[in-house]
Amino acid sequence: MKKEFLKYCPNYYHIINFNFQEDDIISMKLVSIYKSCIFQTDFNNEEELKRLINLDKVLSNYIEDYLFRSNLKREILTVRVKKDNNIIKNMVDIIIKIFSDYEEYTTRKIYISKWI
Repeated sequence: MKKEFLKYCPNYYHIINFNFQEDDIISMKLVSIYKSCIFQTDFNNEEELKRLINLDKVLSNYIEDYLFRSNLKREILTVRVKKDNNIIKNMVDIIIKIFSDYEEYTTRKIYISKWI
């Protein structure tokens, strides 16, 4: 089991060993959601694997990109989660959506400057 999820989560140790501040509850919860997602994933289900791979990528960016970290912390506080059977799955989908929106917003406008 251990080696199997490491194949899909190359940033696992980087994420779980991230040194966030003690009062940073959001980062603690995100790491907790990440761990829960790993151990709830059915590795035979392609959709769940894709979700796990995306979450691994997103949380790696969360650690590396200060602007994204600030954006995610701000956005996650306004999120409403449906109370159904799988809250972790819903939260992961929301986190991935926030990252997708952030990525689209930050890479949308690229200008080629002209020298006079």
